[in-house]
Amino acid sequence: MGLLRGFATAVWAAAWLLAAAAAAGADIPGGLERAFPIVEPDYGHTKLCLAKEGLEAIQRIKTPIAAVSVIGPYRSGKSFLLNQLMSLSCDRGFGVGHMRDTKTKGIWVWGSPIEVDIDGSKVSVLYLDTEGFESVGKSNVYDDRIFALATVLSSVMIYNLPETIREADISRLSFAVEIAEEFYGRVKGQDVAFEPAKLLWLIQRDFLEGKSVKQMVDEALQRVPNNNGDKNIDEINQIRDSLAVMGGNSTAFSLPQPHLQRTKLCDMEDQELDPSYVKRRDQLKQIVASMIKPKFVQGRTLNGTEFVSFLGQILEALNKGEIPSTGSLVEIFNKAILERCLKVYSEIMGRAGLPVSVDKLQEFHKLAKDEAKGLFDKQHFGKHHAAQSIIKLDEEIKKVYRNFGQANEYQSSKLCEARFSQCEDKMEHLQVLKLPSMAKFDAGFLLCNQSFETDCVGPAKESYQRRMSKMLARSRALFIKEYNNKLFNWLVIFSLVMVVIGRFVLKFFLLEIAAWVMFAFLETYTRLFWSSESLYYNPVWNVIVSSWETIVYSPLLDLDRWATPLLSMLLFLTIYWRCLGGRKGIAQSLLPLYNGSYRNSNRPRTD
Repeated sequence: MGLLRGFATAVWAAAWLLAAAAAAGADIPGGLERAFPIVEPDYGHTKLCLAKEGLEAIQRIKTPIAAVSVIGPYRSGKSFLLNQLMSLSCDRGFGVGHMRDTKTKGIWVWGSPIEVDIDGSKVSVLYLDTEGFESVGKSNVYDDRIFALATVLSSVMIYNLPETIREADISRLSFAVEIAEEFYGRVKGQDVAFEPAKLLWLIQRDFLEGKSVKQMVDEALQRVPNNNGDKNIDEINQIRDSLAVMGGNSTAFSLPQPHLQRTKLCDMEDQELDPSYVKRRDQLKQIVASMIKPKFVQGRTLNGTEFVSFLGQILEALNKGEIPSTGSLVEIFNKAILERCLKVYSEIMGRAGLPVSVDKLQEFHKLAKDEAKGLFDKQHFGKHHAAQSIIKLDEEIKKVYRNFGQANEYQSSKLCEARFSQCEDKMEHLQVLKLPSMAKFDAGFLLCNQSFETDCVGPAKESYQRRMSKMLARSRALFIKEYNNKLFNWLVIFSLVMVVIGRFVLKFFLLEIAAWVMFAFLETYTRLFWSSESLYYNPVWNVIVSSWETIVYSPLLDLDRWATPLLSMLLFLTIYWRCLGGRKGIAQSLLPLYNGSYRNSNRPRTD
């Protein structure tokens, strides 16, 4: 029993060590020395799917990436060619099949990139093997997607053709030509935003004599006579014209047959291969090396993570359409640029500092739109299909502008409502002054109106101006009406106060008489002959009002604010004068009528 338990423990420990070793081996560079699928066909062989294992291998790369892909018909020697370019044997490199069906499914990548130095920078070169065209059981749409994906991802695209060039091979380049046309103008003489793949025509098993491969390619790309106006021939000639424009972006090369026994090529060393083939193969390596450049997308190179993200975007665009569309790919490329342009537009619009007037908001809109359009013109992809992206940019800018417009209206209404409420409260306060003053009302009226005109801005200002004008006119009319009544009442109170002061405080008989006359005049004549409306415009009343305004309000003294302290002080001085001043002989009667000698006279009193 103990032996069995010990044996089981030993087996478990050994299994654990093997699993740990396998996991550790998966992380070491040697574990990447093999081919990985990055794109695989679905069950129906119509669409492409991402392969996680190969993408994880690419995501480890931190340096800029350049991709070299080989495309062409199935059973044309693409995998063997890639192994030759990387100096790998068949048992170590890409799988090479000798059966009639295709060996490679989808797109495969060599897991360990080859690092090269380009213009002083380290670049990781990925070699991509693609599924061959025209194999049995696949749709033409599937082949087009493989071709389109390789065209977009590659820095160098080797078009591997056996023996010669056929018309179908030229027609298949239509998508690559459209892609190149879209971006060729930007690359030529401008900052590189996206550089199309360089095209290398490679004719393998070249046994024909006479013209060079370059001459053969040039002749194959010459226009086809079309005297009858055939549309199909016109399309073929358009492709030829475009390829001619790309002349500086393509080249041609040929490789002879490496050996007559092709099924045994993987078992042969270089010394067993045809010497002319080995020589030309080495020359091909140098040509491919000279063509390699890091892949530029959106104006910058891509590392492993960015390359995988870019691959996912392109694959999504390809799978959406039945046939790969250059326009859809251009929109994918321009998506990030559109986001940057909208961000620039929003940042400039944000500087407006809402709320602002409609004219000022439109000025910021024009400035921000021009800035966003200028950025788009500098960085956008495509020459022909970019029009759709421009339309989309305009639509998005309109949406953002509408949002800013709505926010501006809200902020303007909020601010103007606050200023209107402040003015309304101010006017209500002026209506209940203890000592009414038209000068003070006019000063508050003017200050409130100026504050409103200065602070209330934006689209809501016009409507609030109308409300403000009505409110101020209504407040002024009400104040004038109440002003006469209040002033009249204060004058009545003032006359009575002066009666008391003249009789009991100052004992000034003339002051008392004048106060009684004023009281009688206010209570009789004015009420009989002056209405509250005509009172305001009466010359006599204007003299009274002017005197009152001079006393009550001035820039130096606001009697309404200081009335209570001043009255308290006067009351205190009066009490002090009457109570303490009399003891010191200070208080003296001013008129003989109230002189104290009458009380002290010895003259007999008469009834």
